[in-house]
Amino acid sequence: MRLAHRVVLAAPPERVWEVLSDWDRQESWMPDVAWLRPIGPVRELGARVEVRTKVFGVPAATDLLTVTAWEPPRLLATRHDGVVKGTGEWRLEPTGGGGTDFRWIEDISLPPPLIGDLALWIYSPWQRWMLRRSVANLRRLVEGASS
Repeated sequence: MRLAHRVVLAAPPERVWEVLSDWDRQESWMPDVAWLRPIGPVRELGARVEVRTKVFGVPAATDLLTVTAWEPPRLLATRHDGVVKGTGEWRLEPTGGGGTDFRWIEDISLPPPLIGDLALWIYSPWQRWMLRRSVANLRRLVEGASS
């Protein structure tokens, strides 16, 4: 399943990157994250983060994310290993007005193939809503006063 969302944020890429790459803050703006636990170095290529994800608001699955691209302040990509398999990507491009063109793309699967595909299809409206809500929360953080 592919999930994608694109928005222009009224904050420079450096500010957006500051919030995105702060693993400790992610559960405050990503409503489907119950907790994150970095494993070893956290802000670099190869960083690993254990993530407890909520399903319909209930903490249900713990996955391992591995950072596969770390290019501040332009690209942060991860590989999902665990119950959910796949990749995630945050792309940030400066806009002419000092803002950021932010793209969030997730390509995920859930084994076994047919049953997992059906489960993701049923869950996809909720997942898309969670993605939009996360981006709205991110917007409030990066466009508000500096923290």
